[in-house]
Amino acid sequence: MPDLKERLLPPRPASAVNLRDAAYRPSVTDRQPYQPVDVLGLKKRGQGLRSWIRVDTSGDSQVIEVDKFTMMRRCDLPARDLRLLDPLFVYPSTILGREKAIVVNLEQIRCIITADEVLLLNSLDSYVLQYVVELQRRLTSPGAGEAWQPEGAELSQRRGGNRFIENMQDNSSPDYLPFEFKALEVALEAACTFLDTQAAELEIEAYPLLDELTAKISTINLERVRRLKSRLVALTRRVQKVRDEIEQLMDDDGDMAEMYLTEKKCRMESASFYGDQSMSGYRSNDVALSVSAPVTPVSSPPDGRRLEKSFSLARSRHESMKSSETAKESIEELEMLLEAYFVVIDSTLNKLTSLKEYIDDTEDFINIQLDNVRNQLIQFELLLTTATFVVAIFGVVAGIFGMNFEIQMFKYPKAFKWVLIITGVTGFIVFYSFLWFFKRRRLMPL
Repeated sequence: MPDLKERLLPPRPASAVNLRDAAYRPSVTDRQPYQPVDVLGLKKRGQGLRSWIRVDTSGDSQVIEVDKFTMMRRCDLPARDLRLLDPLFVYPSTILGREKAIVVNLEQIRCIITADEVLLLNSLDSYVLQYVVELQRRLTSPGAGEAWQPEGAELSQRRGGNRFIENMQDNSSPDYLPFEFKALEVALEAACTFLDTQAAELEIEAYPLLDELTAKISTINLERVRRLKSRLVALTRRVQKVRDEIEQLMDDDGDMAEMYLTEKKCRMESASFYGDQSMSGYRSNDVALSVSAPVTPVSSPPDGRRLEKSFSLARSRHESMKSSETAKESIEELEMLLEAYFVVIDSTLNKLTSLKEYIDDTEDFINIQLDNVRNQLIQFELLLTTATFVVAIFGVVAGIFGMNFEIQMFKYPKAFKWVLIITGVTGFIVFYSFLWFFKRRRLMPL
């Protein structure tokens, strides 16, 4: 455990990988930018060590080796939340707001966002690398490195040393977001981009295949369309889950307020500062009373305590009002952010829905064609059955005259011709009678 703490706080320079240096730039040799170099981690696989990519608020990144229990204590998360990030299991897209962290599971992006850092599972997936690069770009862009100043920070400015609100009097940009919202925005953008790319690729593959199936119905084309529809259903389910998750967050103000980690951190630091200041005030009052006033332990201490209690109640009410106003404004900021990506994922879902409707229309057209062919086969079979019945009349006549007895018709030479003529006319009349019956009952388009 001491070795693990030495690697984590602070991490060893040998195990740190800065994504902004020249080692991260892509090359023709396809070298992977993330390579854990901590040899000690190879000896402790039994302890459940896992490689994580850590990105702080300044945009610096490094690869660290952390076990499950250390990560739970570090981010104050239960074990069930860390299971959502396990790559061995397939969980639906989820965004969870906790006390000190936001757990994000959006397609390939599986990370833990806190007020000071982002922790991603170390992966060679291109979308994970693009997420880290994009997050670094936004954090290191001009004006992005300044700290976020929450509403009501004038209470904390009296301290004179708060590192979250220094040099922020001139920053009043309405579209400014804290660190956790920037990280969440990049994760949403990466997930939406990934899903939209898959939808576009599916569209490019689907439309020519459906046109080919319409022109020629074959077993191979039907099998290809079946696989295409299975992929479409799976992708639609994933897009729908991301859409539902964003919509659920937008509908719940409590969940959105819980995700405002920077505000909660500043509030906790302010509360701890005022707690220390009140304790020092108590001590100074006790010293003053002990020096100047006579020893009256019954009368003087309760008055001072009542005064401090009233001050603390007034201060807590003021801070609660400020925090409620800040929560409303922060909810509006987060709601606007979620609404933007809700529109994006909804357009992707509409694209998949239109593709599914086109596939359903193609299936209906193919079913109509097959029904038409089936009806033609039934009509042909009906005509063939009728003709067979007419021919069977000749067989009945032949069977009657073929019996072993003598009649007078056998003595006339023209009797055979008349039998054939009468039998043929009778068969013709029967055949056309059947056709008239079929036409009257609309069984055949005659």
